[in-house]
Amino acid sequence: MLWNENSGAHRVRYAQVFEAETRRHDQRFRELVPIAAGDAVLDVGCGTGVSTREAARFAASVLGADLSEVMLEHARQQSADLPNVRYLRADAQVHPFPEAGFDVVISRFGVMFFADPVAAFRNLARALRPGGRLAILVWQHREHNEWALAPLEALAPAKELPPPGPAFSFADPGRVEEILVTAGFHDVRFTDIREPVYYGPDPETAEGFVLGLQDPREALAASEDRRGALARLRNTLAGHATEDGVLFDSRTWLVRARCSG
Repeated sequence: MLWNENSGAHRVRYAQVFEAETRRHDQRFRELVPIAAGDAVLDVGCGTGVSTREAARFAASVLGADLSEVMLEHARQQSADLPNVRYLRADAQVHPFPEAGFDVVISRFGVMFFADPVAAFRNLARALRPGGRLAILVWQHREHNEWALAPLEALAPAKELPPPGPAFSFADPGRVEEILVTAGFHDVRFTDIREPVYYGPDPETAEGFVLGLQDPREALAASEDRRGALARLRNTLAGHATEDGVLFDSRTWLVRARCSG
């Protein structure tokens, strides 16, 4: 799995923004992916643990797995009063999770970075009991996600955009279904969710948040007019400021499937 610990430090610094960024998508996720009182849940790519803690409100136990020790330490601090939560630094592609040890595998934006997605989901299928549930939230194509395009277009308006990164690698439902079926899942279903994402309470916070993300950071570094690029970015962020914070349009897929077992 691809990972950069600097990204983990940025996520911790802006943990409140990251945890609120997709809150409206997360709400739909919770509505459509019920967790039962007896469920053992595995949260893949748990980050700072917001989805892990949410699942723990209902589940018997939740294991949050991530590659970033920086984010996991933050998650542990936030979960100190939850006895049914554990965190593990692990690569979900290859980690030997207990066989048939979980009833539900969930992930919010944590599975798009697998180097070998078929092998990774085979490993997750092995960790699920027969008939166990998989539920993942992933981004649709970049052109449907204003949050990804608008900052880049502001920072480098005259340049060709870089190709979409791995964050959008699960945008094609046909490809995702093929991966999951090959890995041992069936009854694959897609729910189209369109909700705004949150980039902070004000443009100033949003600017620091955005410039810590890889693509905008690289676009600014490559700019021949840094001052002009920053001015355009600030105008873009100000234009998206609302009473509810800085908001950008976005679309995700909620993907649900069953382990064939």
